[in-house]
Amino acid sequence: MNQFPWLTVIGALPAVGALVLWLLPAAVAGRAKQIALGFSLMTLLLTVLAALQYRPSSTERFQLVEQHQWIPQFGVSYALGVDGIALVLILMSVILVPICLLAAWRDLPADQVGREPHYFALMLSLETFMVGVFAATDVFLFYVFFEAMLIPVYFLIGQFGGARRQYAAMKFLLFSLAGGLIMLAAVIALYTQGPGGSDGFLVSKLTGLAMPESTERLIFLGFFLAFAVKAPMVPVHTWLPDAATESRPATATLLVGVLDKVGTYGMIRFCLELFPGASQWATPVVIVLAVVSIIYGALLAIGQTDIMRLIAFTSISHFGFIVLGIFAVTTTSWGGSSLYMLNHGFSTAGLFLFAGMLISRRGSKRIPDFGGWQRIVPGLAGIWLVAGLSSLALPGLGSFISEFLVLAGTFQRYQVLTVIATTGIILAALYILLMYQRMMTGPKPESAVGTPDLSLREKWVAIPLIALFLVLGFYPKPVLDVINPTVKTILTSVNTSDPAPAAGTAEGSSK
Repeated sequence: MNQFPWLTVIGALPAVGALVLWLLPAAVAGRAKQIALGFSLMTLLLTVLAALQYRPSSTERFQLVEQHQWIPQFGVSYALGVDGIALVLILMSVILVPICLLAAWRDLPADQVGREPHYFALMLSLETFMVGVFAATDVFLFYVFFEAMLIPVYFLIGQFGGARRQYAAMKFLLFSLAGGLIMLAAVIALYTQGPGGSDGFLVSKLTGLAMPESTERLIFLGFFLAFAVKAPMVPVHTWLPDAATESRPATATLLVGVLDKVGTYGMIRFCLELFPGASQWATPVVIVLAVVSIIYGALLAIGQTDIMRLIAFTSISHFGFIVLGIFAVTTTSWGGSSLYMLNHGFSTAGLFLFAGMLISRRGSKRIPDFGGWQRIVPGLAGIWLVAGLSSLALPGLGSFISEFLVLAGTFQRYQVLTVIATTGIILAALYILLMYQRMMTGPKPESAVGTPDLSLREKWVAIPLIALFLVLGFYPKPVLDVINPTVKTILTSVNTSDPAPAAGTAEGSSK
């Protein structure tokens, strides 16, 4: 059973589904969404079975490993494997895809039903690339998946987005391609510093290299810039609000909830693990940029009148917390950042998808166009509030644990910056609660009377997300048990340990 190519099959299944949809006869194009949902659920089931094969206590660096020669002349291998962090992110991806497909069930009007196979096929093809990018253990293969993700997202925004979809899609593409091309140069430079050979791009072959300090720093910057664009971090974040605003809610969920995690995942997997010296050199600047992202994103979110744009700016703030925890380089902060990536994916999905339900009923994305809607759609108002409370890290919901661990771990090294970053929690309460107040409270809008509340399909979108908020809020231990061994392994490999407590030890207390 251990020889079964779990990761290849998991990645290939959505691609097969996409191909089926593209070849679907026009006479049955209306069945595209059912076919897409079926393939996504099969992928989820297969991923759960694969996850059951994973052993957190194993001493192996990667599990579910597959390795085959691909382009041996250039040192490129088809190499897949997962550690605890990658496994959790793959699970998040395959959980969100069927939820997004259900949410997108009626995205296209009746006169465009013939385009549904293309629409849902793009989502399935994106799922293939998401699995591949988190599973790749060959640096060049990672880069291939990293760039391939741009293709379906570009078309999902450019063909199915809002009024300014072409501008948003092109801006997204140009920012991502610029970062990707710089990373390609860094990937090639890294290979030249390694041992070479037919498998010279393997992560295992490129970890722990001795290279000149200036070379290491330049290669690090090439990787970091690409990941900072993807993350997104200030000041290379400006593509995100436009892309999220002009996307369909399901596309925005996959873009912000999953694809942007590739940036923070890459910082752990490549920046810190392959370039520990350069990472330490860059840490002061990165930490400051992370804190700026937290405050800046939150302040801009408060001033937004577009629901989708507001959610996009909240994510810039949340990614600041994730990057802060990563570059604090402590066991607690890394565990918190890894868990934060998971919780942010689900809470952002709730915000975007529930916002989409509201927008479809009101016919507007402007917050001032709502008001008093909890009297019209109390069920939808309720789940909207829960998603908002999860995003602002209310105790008892998943994001609280993540944020607490990030701040507690960062405080061990950077007390002043941690205190400043904590103001992001206050700002989060402001932008979420003010948004809810403006949209949901007040007198009943008579023009909206008769608007239907949650449908059965929408309840099936909401139930798993809210269940995940609660489970990860009250009992995150199973996820942390998978993540923490990987965190400790990576910290050991880069010769980093947690700082000693400054006070409170038994010896200090006795004195």
